[in-house]
Amino acid sequence: MALIFPKKLDLMVRVAGAVIAIGAGATAGGMLLLHHPDRIEPGYQPTQPIPYSHKLHAGNLGMDCLYCHNTVEKSSYAAVPATQTCMNCHSKVKAQSVVLEPLRQSYEADQPVPWVKIHRLPDYAYFNHSAHVSAGVSCVTCHGRIDQMVEVKQVKTLTMAWCLECHRNPAPNLRPAELVTKLDWKPERDPAEIGREIIAKKKINPPVNCSGCHR
Repeated sequence: MALIFPKKLDLMVRVAGAVIAIGAGATAGGMLLLHHPDRIEPGYQPTQPIPYSHKLHAGNLGMDCLYCHNTVEKSSYAAVPATQTCMNCHSKVKAQSVVLEPLRQSYEADQPVPWVKIHRLPDYAYFNHSAHVSAGVSCVTCHGRIDQMVEVKQVKTLTMAWCLECHRNPAPNLRPAELVTKLDWKPERDPAEIGREIIAKKKINPPVNCSGCHR
């Protein structure tokens, strides 16, 4: 009886199966590496190319978050400051510091400093900084007291359950928009009461359905 399919087809199917299996394994391995607990759980604190102290700049010197992260009020992402922003001060302040040599090299080469991203969300999760900032969600809510950190680390889980907990009850995490970057702000009355007033005034209604964050 004649063969319906040529013998070489069997080899082709085996090879294709092996390629698919290897590809799936590599993808799974990459996802595990990307979402390794060291990268997504509280405590993640990578070493940065330049030892920048938020405690010194935002805390002791009182620099506003918006000076460096100047897109959070109008964009979905929080921009990392350009080298020029740093050089606005450091062309005069500690201009010969050995520690800041990578900064000067970045400026002279017109190349960005390779800062290591700390707070990472999966590509399938949509987060808009401007929407949260304009609603009155402070930097502290998601990033903790950055102004007290010499080296920034992740302090919140940033999981879907954590986000939904706030979306279902946002009032305790809201403050007047002009106080969003005042990280040491202490309300004079119940913060949830203040939040409820903001919700009523701005008609805030955070989404809790899938399409709110997965688009």
